[in-house]
Amino acid sequence: MSVVQLGAPDKRVTEDDLRPILSNAGLELSEPLLENYSTLISALDAGIASLQDDRDILPRPDLTKYPRTDIHIPEDNEFGAWATKVTAKCTSPTSDLLKGRTIALKDNMAFAGVRCTNGTSMVDWTPEIDATVVTRVLDAGAIIVGKAACENSCLEGMSGTAVTGQVHNPYAKGYSAGGSSSGSGRLVATGSVDLAFGCDQGGSIRIPASSCGVVGLKPTWGLVPYTGILSLDATIDHAGPMTKNVRDCALFLEAIAGPDGWDDRQPPFGLEGDKLKFVAPLDALLAKDSSEMLKGLKIGVLSEGFEVPGQDPNVVSSVMSAIERFKSLGAEVGTISIPSHKEAPLLWTCALPLSGGRQSLLGDMDGRKQLYLTDRAELVGPKLTQSQFDALGPGASNMYMGYLWIQEKYGAKIQGKAMNLLKQVNDNYDKALKGFDVLVMPTLPYPPPRLPEPDSDEGPLNFLTRTIGLIANTCPFNNSGHPALSLPVGFVPAREDPSVKLPTAVQIVGRKYGDATCLKVAAAWEKAFDWKSL
Repeated sequence: MSVVQLGAPDKRVTEDDLRPILSNAGLELSEPLLENYSTLISALDAGIASLQDDRDILPRPDLTKYPRTDIHIPEDNEFGAWATKVTAKCTSPTSDLLKGRTIALKDNMAFAGVRCTNGTSMVDWTPEIDATVVTRVLDAGAIIVGKAACENSCLEGMSGTAVTGQVHNPYAKGYSAGGSSSGSGRLVATGSVDLAFGCDQGGSIRIPASSCGVVGLKPTWGLVPYTGILSLDATIDHAGPMTKNVRDCALFLEAIAGPDGWDDRQPPFGLEGDKLKFVAPLDALLAKDSSEMLKGLKIGVLSEGFEVPGQDPNVVSSVMSAIERFKSLGAEVGTISIPSHKEAPLLWTCALPLSGGRQSLLGDMDGRKQLYLTDRAELVGPKLTQSQFDALGPGASNMYMGYLWIQEKYGAKIQGKAMNLLKQVNDNYDKALKGFDVLVMPTLPYPPPRLPEPDSDEGPLNFLTRTIGLIANTCPFNNSGHPALSLPVGFVPAREDPSVKLPTAVQIVGRKYGDATCLKVAAAWEKAFDWKSL
């Protein structure tokens, strides 16, 4: 590390200041070296003290143009779905793409002046900025009506951990609405909002979409800016639409897609013009006769997506029936095997704790070119306090324990090894998608599980075993970055009570930046068939 200045700092870092830091690091230096580094670190410390306030350059919203009123915590939170209510509308929108549509924000998204819980009481944070996508939907004429509950630290697939309470499935009270975008899924399904944001690092858009019977799209990695949204791991962060139908999904995506100049998840060039148009191509497709809508399109049925341990045979049957129906729409349906698909969830699991622990729980986003949420980061130290750890849900506390273990036992090599192996999995998907336009499989291997009793303390092991294998078909595409859409295709019996019927869904995976193709395939099926009657 080069030195740019020495100077004469007002407050000198002494040798006594350095000794305990070195001791904690397992280092011992001679007195002459200590004196040298005392001078060097003093210069660094003086430089830190001279930095201007970064809040001066943050993209603070114009509250005259984007006013927000009636901010409150509702007494009736729609069976756990609402975290905070608010009303916000742009006074001079630039388009009418989402004119009059009501939208819920996921409660890990910055919206100035409105608390952001991230599903946990670990920190108390009210942002000063708006996420890029929030501004974009307001500019498109949407009305924000609140923030939807999300699971604790966005690290659960079952809707039983949000600090605001359990979120119940819209079709059966006492069953999971999916996670971590649990409130978003329920609010769209019940019609409480027209549209809702989800964020997805392992399936957190698609799990609640499947569980609640709505459409959920995890866009191509980098298509939608993640600026102003709490990260889990930048390599797998995705924000996207959750909607009642596919056309609304296309409208929503068109409103929020494209580079914003902050987020390094996004390519610096190439995303413009027709590449960001999703509605017109969809409307052109839907104008065709049903039997012609998917003519010439090749759909690959991913064999390994139907071989998840513990997979419910009713889900397999429902999804296979839905896939067969694609043939009547003109599509050519074939089978494809990608053996590494089965390896991807374990690689996802091993790659996550080190980076996720730093980025998600400690707010340490080093190495990224993006907007840093420094006001929230300063609320968390280099390690969690006991009270902060105790505020975590089972999934988040398990990740932090994994972070501590890997950091101490293995260091950076385990994450690096897993990421290197995931590149091969990604390449295998790309290869398969050269022969097929999309790949299809069940979104989830089984229907939503029953929620634990409220306020029960069954421990992280019992809680997390309720959803073993849940993300087997979803998390691989977070690491690979391919677009993946969950489309409801029918009801199946709950595992705990066959008299309870819950939604299930097919997942449609496309080539990178082939989000429009996923939308077309889903829209054609949706136009021809009523999933609720199947």
